[in-house]
Amino acid sequence: MRTTLKDLAKHLNLSISTVSRALSEGKDVSQRTRDRVIKAAAELNYRANPLGLNLKQGITKTIGVIVPEMITPFAAEVISGIQALLNKYGYKIIIGNSEENSQKEADNILLMENFMVDGIIICPCDYKANIKIYEALQLRNFPLVFYDRIPHGLEGTYVAVDDYHESFFMVEHLIRHKRNKIVYLQGPEGIYNSKTRAKGYKNALAKFKIPFDPALVIQTGMTFDGGKRAIENLLQNKTSFDAIFSFSELLALGAMSCLKLNKIEIPNQVAVATFSGTFLSTVVYPQLSSVEQPLRIMGQTAADLILEKIKNPSIPSKKIILHSQTQIRSSTGKL
Repeated sequence: MRTTLKDLAKHLNLSISTVSRALSEGKDVSQRTRDRVIKAAAELNYRANPLGLNLKQGITKTIGVIVPEMITPFAAEVISGIQALLNKYGYKIIIGNSEENSQKEADNILLMENFMVDGIIICPCDYKANIKIYEALQLRNFPLVFYDRIPHGLEGTYVAVDDYHESFFMVEHLIRHKRNKIVYLQGPEGIYNSKTRAKGYKNALAKFKIPFDPALVIQTGMTFDGGKRAIENLLQNKTSFDAIFSFSELLALGAMSCLKLNKIEIPNQVAVATFSGTFLSTVVYPQLSSVEQPLRIMGQTAADLILEKIKNPSIPSKKIILHSQTQIRSSTGKL
């Protein structure tokens, strides 16, 4: 059983306040008493409760991190970046997974408030669903930082990448490789990034005077099966296409699986490219061309921003845009 401050005080026949001041090198404690307390603390294996000490100062030294999924390496890479920086300052993290469900996200926020976290870093699963909750937190000057996905229309601090331009350049790459019937697997309606990437897709088509075909824009979920089903439907409907640009890596991998099952050669018959690539893009055959966000840096930046907010909750909002790397691999053909 853990030795408490009360146990130590009883053992020494001293008041709890005297023992506490002795251990914290407070005033009004003689050196003789201080030495007795330190010696007894060592003998009884007493360890101070850091949570209790921090709560007295109005902090818990914990940060909540809410991610939309834990299936792909995406979240793990961001979390490792967050943890690497926060550990340097003695902070721990509590992780919540919304599973792309806005109600679970709201529940996670409430849970973290109950744990009295000092701030929350969050990747929202829907850009509209929990706006009122975010606004309520901001009104209380509660430290809140968004990463990757941004709640559209809310003034806040966030770190993200340039979804529009990176999508534009990847679709441009497909077009320059003689692809002009390009499918866009758009992802869920509630993720604003999917709309921004759709704009990049459409404008790349317009630059090369390729007519926009709404039948080639498929609204789907975020899963492997979602990507697979989307391509199955296109094949069943005998829709003609020669390339796929995917909102996310998991969707792209599902699409590639469907193409292979139907003996459609990648990239000879259909080229495949994606946004949000991780190392998974390199362990499939053919390797997947992808826009790869600097995930660890994104996590470190989000952690740095939350520490700024904790230090000064009224600091003006910051918007940081990171540069992604476009990795061209064999799924879209040679450079």
